[in-house]
Amino acid sequence: MGIDARAELLNVGGVSAKEIMALNAAGMSTVQQVLDYFPRRYEDRRRFEAFPAQATGAAMCLRGMVIDCQRKGFGRRSFFEVVVRSASEFSDETISLRWFNMPYISKMLAVGHELVFYGKPKESSGRLVIDHPDFEILNDMVDASVHVERIVPVYKNVAGVHQRRLREIIYKFRNEVDGETLTELYPVDETYPRIEAYREVHFPDSMEQAAAAKRYFALEEFFILQLNVAWRKSRYDAQRGREMGKKTQLLTEFYRSLPFDLTGAQKRSVKEIVSDMRAPRPMHRMLQGDVGAGKTFVAMCAALLAIESGAQVALMAPTQILAEQHYLTFRKWLEPLGGHVGLRTSSRKEDVLLEGNGVQLLIGTHALLYDDEAFEDLGLVIIDEQHKFGVEQRSRLIQQGVMPDVLVMTATPIPRTLTLTIYGDLEVSVLDERPAGRGKVVTGVRAKAKVSDVTKFVKQQLSEGRQAYLVYPLVEESSALNAEAATVEYEKWQKRLKGHEVGLLHGKLSAEDKERVMCDFRDAKLDVLVSTTVIEVGVDVPNANLMVIYNAERFGLSQLHQLRGRIGRGEHKSYCVLLTDGKSSEGLEKLKVMEGTDDGFKIAEADLTLRGPGDVLGTQQSGLADLRFIEFLADTELVREARRLADAVLHEHPTLAAYPELLERMVDDGVRA
Repeated sequence: MGIDARAELLNVGGVSAKEIMALNAAGMSTVQQVLDYFPRRYEDRRRFEAFPAQATGAAMCLRGMVIDCQRKGFGRRSFFEVVVRSASEFSDETISLRWFNMPYISKMLAVGHELVFYGKPKESSGRLVIDHPDFEILNDMVDASVHVERIVPVYKNVAGVHQRRLREIIYKFRNEVDGETLTELYPVDETYPRIEAYREVHFPDSMEQAAAAKRYFALEEFFILQLNVAWRKSRYDAQRGREMGKKTQLLTEFYRSLPFDLTGAQKRSVKEIVSDMRAPRPMHRMLQGDVGAGKTFVAMCAALLAIESGAQVALMAPTQILAEQHYLTFRKWLEPLGGHVGLRTSSRKEDVLLEGNGVQLLIGTHALLYDDEAFEDLGLVIIDEQHKFGVEQRSRLIQQGVMPDVLVMTATPIPRTLTLTIYGDLEVSVLDERPAGRGKVVTGVRAKAKVSDVTKFVKQQLSEGRQAYLVYPLVEESSALNAEAATVEYEKWQKRLKGHEVGLLHGKLSAEDKERVMCDFRDAKLDVLVSTTVIEVGVDVPNANLMVIYNAERFGLSQLHQLRGRIGRGEHKSYCVLLTDGKSSEGLEKLKVMEGTDDGFKIAEADLTLRGPGDVLGTQQSGLADLRFIEFLADTELVREARRLADAVLHEHPTLAAYPELLERMVDDGVRA
């Protein structure tokens, strides 16, 4: 009889007490939990590639002998270098491995060690190097058959358990576990025994076998995700909400006061919101609009409908400066209509009251979550840049009302193939038109541009009274990364642009300093802002018409698009310059997409193809932080199959009473019975 999958590691032989403590600390206390620790990648060690003669665009798995070890450099630029000679009898090629700020590596490696190592070779001073490679020493392996001459799993490191020892433990459990004792939440594929899926996901005989096993577990994972989505939607649909939006006098007056007409997409979205608010169930809608598509106008229309129905409205934004911007905008629109607006941030509390009436629209940051006396009758919750807030934060604000209508907004275009997965519990309105009167944004890719040429162009725009963003990927200089840093370049730009005010903004500044710098830029006290990506979600500065992005190949497409959205918000012609060293063909291909279109949805689809869902979506989305097989989110067929299974289960068991373990995994996200 095999090992019971439910057994505690303490009761299983072959694992030391120290190793058990380390595995417990990583969230693994039973045999099945260890088996659920899936590989992050595989290395095909059945045959090793020859050492390359030049830099490659992809990581390689190589094998060789250490022939030299030494420390090099001084201070912050010091590093430990190992020279490795190819293990092939037909080659004397060498490659250097480097580790920066990792002195303990020097105690692990010595001349004579045989290594398997993995990384991306690059050129440095006329030789090939790999920085911070993964590596394993073959000399001291007890059972080399688990680690070489096969497809080898590579796991995320567990502190206290070496990679190869972790592999040996999982190999033991994979071979000795009793398949009948494995827990299965729901049989997503009855034709594929779970025990086989475990065996093939950890130690496959082929890459195709590994892919099939990963797909099995991805389907199970997405089934849980889709079940949560369908569960929340069924719960929302079953709730009794308030019926609002039947009176439209304020909305009509607002329309008449505008000096322009709303776009067709805005009108369509308002019509969908009106229909939702008049329904007897709570609205739960997402307003998805590209940068500059006019989401704020639509949010204003929803707020007016709620206010005229006698309810209060809350609008939560992720930063103080964005909340203050909304406050000023909504005051300008609402006060002529008799509306009462309030502001709540960590440092400001303002109410505009007319004739002693209470606040009808309260705008704020996270501070709204902790103001228990702010709302008497909260009927509509609007959450701007909703991906910046966690599930608990959104829920806490929603629960300050009694089943209020909810409108969440995002300026991050999400590939249509993923909308069902992440937002399947929401109705979705899409703003796919840009309002008239926006300045044209010209985007250009420049490889190896001269500093003098960039400086000349910046000065030209400043001389015309405009403002500029200069964006860098790093805050501070790094010896491990070949990229420019904002703090270093800021000092250089101050010298290049004498006579102009240059500011610095990055994530390591305090919240107060960030707000001060952005306010100074908004108020034209600064002509140029040297920044990192903290401006991605920022304030409107219509006068800023130039953005220069350095090392642009290091950013994702969607992030570049968000950055570009900071300009072109006024009437002036705007310019987005993407600077690159031109060494990466993949990087150039990505930047050409930016140069060719300003359609956020097309860019998001391209980003999905190039980078995969994990980088496109981030991990703050509900349910994504712990996904193990996020790369399969691009598999539309798999996603649809998961949704079909989830809908079938809920149709047959609406309360999930037959599946108590599944029920425990359901998230209500602010819904109350």
